[in-house]
Amino acid sequence: MTITITPTESAGVSRRMQISVPADTVASFENQAARKYATQARIPGFRPGKAPAAMVRKRYAAEVRQEAIELAMNEAFREAVEREGLKLAAQPHVHDLKAEPGQPLEFELHCEVRPEPELSILSGFSVTRRDAVVTDELIEEQIEKIRDQKADWAPIDDKPAPGDMVTVLLSTADADGSLPDGKEYRLVLGGGQAIAGIEELIMETAPGGTTERQVRWPDDFPDESQRGATKLVRVALTDVKRKAMPALDDAFAREVGDFDTVQILRDAVRADMSEHAKREADADVRGQLIDRIVEANPFDVPKAWVLQLVDGYMKMYGVPEREKQRFADEFMPMAERQVRRDLIIDTIAERETLTASASDVDARIETLAQARNVDPGQVYAQLQKAGRLQEIERELTEDRVFGWLLEKNPVSGEL
Repeated sequence: MTITITPTESAGVSRRMQISVPADTVASFENQAARKYATQARIPGFRPGKAPAAMVRKRYAAEVRQEAIELAMNEAFREAVEREGLKLAAQPHVHDLKAEPGQPLEFELHCEVRPEPELSILSGFSVTRRDAVVTDELIEEQIEKIRDQKADWAPIDDKPAPGDMVTVLLSTADADGSLPDGKEYRLVLGGGQAIAGIEELIMETAPGGTTERQVRWPDDFPDESQRGATKLVRVALTDVKRKAMPALDDAFAREVGDFDTVQILRDAVRADMSEHAKREADADVRGQLIDRIVEANPFDVPKAWVLQLVDGYMKMYGVPEREKQRFADEFMPMAERQVRRDLIIDTIAERETLTASASDVDARIETLAQARNVDPGQVYAQLQKAGRLQEIERELTEDRVFGWLLEKNPVSGEL
């Protein structure tokens, strides 16, 4: 097909081109579309596919014309991609379409191409390892968190205090000053679940009692229309429970897990926290390396890839429609950084032949199976069913890439 392709923009990964399809070529696609409709059309008085072509074309003029335009655009798009040698990153977009009968079909094609970063500078970076020290105080804090998770809630007859769990019937005056029936809430005081004025009102109330007075809404209340408003509030306190922490003894250690004593539990917590600190330090070193590479080797990334990642996270987190724009605005920089990171890893892995092989994945599965004392085939089947084999391959590839980078760049601090 003879078409005219005029590039109008070539910046970074963005490409724009003006495309013109001759009128006679568009007409040939109209004839093609008309023949298709002629074989399928059902017109009263004629058997299917036997109506005169002129009648079919007149009856389905709009449909024939639209299909012809789409056929011409698709063919022009394929030829433009092939002629310009484009490696597309996402589906292109058509702008400023002009499709007048008897005239050439004209439109501007906007697309993004796959980036091919040169990454010419990959060494000479200075990276600092920040190992966190797991102190006795941090161990005790973690032990206290475990105790808190195992705590029981016991009813009390006293007025509630911060940290208590309460059940209340809460009423807030309507615009006319009347108090509707109370709505039940269960909350932990001091946890920020209610505004300070309402929590104060609750703490003034004894179990089974009712208190009401004017409460002022804070100036930073999320709903701007309610900021600084003063309303009559009634609180009926139906239940108060106070947290009872379990004793820190060997019985508690055995309840938590396979620990015979509190000291064994402490040792296990220390080991877990140390391993977590090591993983965080490793991740931080890798993050620094990526930042240095990006600074030394700037390149553009397709916006379509970034938006696709943002959309995936919104679906994962179940972001409601009303929050999507705010989430996208906040997450966009992180998503763009992730796209750059992945592209850098992929580029180095391909260039240096560091991509993990199937045998590498099998070896990792063998190690996992030995640690669990199960058959490797069983582990493989579980991972395959969960769709995690590619995840393992990715982890192995990343380990290889960062190992290669660390050989070329000094890291201050203990490895």
